[in-house]
Amino acid sequence: MGVLLLLTSAALCSYFHSGSAGNAQNFFDIDSVELSIEPESEVHRNTNVTLRCKATVNTEGSEVLTRNYTIYKDNEMVYFKTTSSSEDFLYQLPEVRVSNNGNYKCKIDIMGKSKNSNFQALKVTGISKPVLHLNKTYMTEGEEISAWCTAPGENGKIVFYFYDNDKMIDQTDPKSNTAWVKFYPSGSGTHRIRCTYTISVTPGSFNSEESNTANVEVTEIPIHPSLEITPKNNIYEGDPLNITCTVKNGLRSSENTELLLIQNDKILSKGTTSISYSGIAQATAPDLNFVCKLKVRKVVKADKDTVSVTELFSVPTLTMSPTEVFQKDPMQLTCQSERVASERLDKNELIYRLLPHENMIHKGNGEFAGSALQNEYNYTCIVEARGIVKESKTLTIRPKVSVSIPKISASDWLILGSPFTIYCQSENGSLPITYSLWRKFEQINQTTVSQPRRGAAFPLTINNVEEINSYRCEATNGKKPVSSKGLNATVIVPLSKPSLEVIPVPADIAEGHDLYLMCRVEGTPPITFKWYRDGDQRPLNVTITNNQFQVHQIPYLSQLHSGNYSCEAVNYANIPVRSDRLYINVRMAMWKKGLIVGSCLLLVSLLLMMGCVLYYRSKRGKRERPAELSVKPLSPKSDDTLTVTLTHDTEVYDTATVKVDSTSVSVWSERKPEPGDEESSIMSNEPDVAYTEVVHPRSVDPTRVPLRKHTDTVYSEVQNSSHGAPDHHDYGSAEYAEFSAEHPQSSWFPPRSSLDLDLPEPVD
Repeated sequence: MGVLLLLTSAALCSYFHSGSAGNAQNFFDIDSVELSIEPESEVHRNTNVTLRCKATVNTEGSEVLTRNYTIYKDNEMVYFKTTSSSEDFLYQLPEVRVSNNGNYKCKIDIMGKSKNSNFQALKVTGISKPVLHLNKTYMTEGEEISAWCTAPGENGKIVFYFYDNDKMIDQTDPKSNTAWVKFYPSGSGTHRIRCTYTISVTPGSFNSEESNTANVEVTEIPIHPSLEITPKNNIYEGDPLNITCTVKNGLRSSENTELLLIQNDKILSKGTTSISYSGIAQATAPDLNFVCKLKVRKVVKADKDTVSVTELFSVPTLTMSPTEVFQKDPMQLTCQSERVASERLDKNELIYRLLPHENMIHKGNGEFAGSALQNEYNYTCIVEARGIVKESKTLTIRPKVSVSIPKISASDWLILGSPFTIYCQSENGSLPITYSLWRKFEQINQTTVSQPRRGAAFPLTINNVEEINSYRCEATNGKKPVSSKGLNATVIVPLSKPSLEVIPVPADIAEGHDLYLMCRVEGTPPITFKWYRDGDQRPLNVTITNNQFQVHQIPYLSQLHSGNYSCEAVNYANIPVRSDRLYINVRMAMWKKGLIVGSCLLLVSLLLMMGCVLYYRSKRGKRERPAELSVKPLSPKSDDTLTVTLTHDTEVYDTATVKVDSTSVSVWSERKPEPGDEESSIMSNEPDVAYTEVVHPRSVDPTRVPLRKHTDTVYSEVQNSSHGAPDHHDYGSAEYAEFSAEHPQSSWFPPRSSLDLDLPEPVD
């Protein structure tokens, strides 16, 4: 509550002072805070200690600052004060005790700013001696006594301990420096009572020395219990026992007493002043311990005695023969007591019983015969003689289950020549089970399985398909082994290297034919066939079949189908195999060859013809002279007739048409043969042909080829009449024209037929 008031007042003072200081706007800075312990940090008890808190504050004004100081011990606030003084803050610890031990620090707050000092440790040595007081020093056994223990001048967390002789009788934490307890001294005689205390401080504790010792004289109560047992010696099981428990010397009627008769921690009887007990001696232990206990006030007194009892017969044991049995197998149980006191008991007096007795026949002398049940069963044997009954420990019989016929199997993929596993397991059978692997009449492996729901695994490799059916396995768990059937499994034969054949034979493969790629392997189907051509990323075809032979057709071959071909095959053995590469050369079709030969012959013929023509022209050109052509109007009345004179060096561009006058010299006028001309004599019966340059006007016919200026030249065959007859209309057997232009825009057209020539009209 005090700490709360201190905090509240500090908060209020800080608020008001910070408000006024804030109005003055006085700037300051807390430079440092230091804590020191005077006279020193380690002192003896009862020394006056001062904690000095020195704060260095820098300020620019002269106004007084309000300072809030807080003292902490082990991070817990122990003191708070507000002051306006700039002097060092002092916190007094008068007459220090070990409870003042701890780590101290100082904190200063000014207008919302705060700063802490470093921790300083204070260590106080020395602790006061405890003082013990008792309310009595003489008493009778069973009376209560009170004791006080004080730690003079000490404070803090104090724990007191009280001792009676060397035995601690109490421990208490009174939250003060004085403890008070009540207790009952046990037993008569002198009791030395003393006390100590411990003060707990951080980080340890301080133990005081022992207090003064106070002696208490305790007078014994003049009573005690008495135990009597008859007979005392030579006692056997079944003998009667008489026991009495009484109180000697008597008590006042006002005293409350309690008597207890106890055997081996078992209460046989109870009373107040006397107990009588009769029973049969039982050899439950080598010795029988009896106790007669008396309780009066807080005093307990006892009288003890021990009796040895000899067994008439020992506890029976139950055994089974044989030690392991299978369901419904015959078995025998034997119940026997190993030790019998022959001086007191004949073995024939022992009576044996079996619980439960169903399915078991008593053959006498503790032997029982029967058949093992199918399930787990518990049996107990009982032996009785002279009223004494003893029971054996429970015998649990767990009949074994005969092993069933094992099942034999192989791993999913059984590949010829590769390792695989044969599994052998019986569905029923008690563990452990021994499995054996046989090949015909030869045992090749054996293993024992001791974990439930587990079978045997035998690694194996075979190189012959027919060998797989000769394997079988046997299983046994103690009885006659049982055998499985022969292993029935499919053996996958890896594929052989494929052979690749083609139809037609490579020598007959030509364009337009159909190609058949035939792939053949040896191995276990199903088989996946793939055909490849070098350079292709994907296979040409993929086929899954149960046959060992597969064909891939490539219809209508072209020369693009030429290349290296191969086939690949794979089955469940997962070992891909590929054939050798076969080169296919697709030859050209016969009709193409004939076409090429014919084209070549035609081309040669054309070349020969052109050579002949060129040769002929070169011969005729040597004999030609420059010629002139004159064209005159046919009559004065004709408006559309112009006269054109052509020479090799002259061109006329305004000519409209060319008309042939019957009375004039035409372009077809006959050329006189020159002397020495061999061809004229040879070709006297045929008209001679002369070549004359003729310039055609542009605007005569729009459909005709326009003429160009400059060197546009037309070559025309002009046939000279042999007789010059005006009505002769024979224009010759051939006519062609050549247009050659030096101008970039001029075009060349092939010669037209004689029917399409723009020939001069004949004049009647």
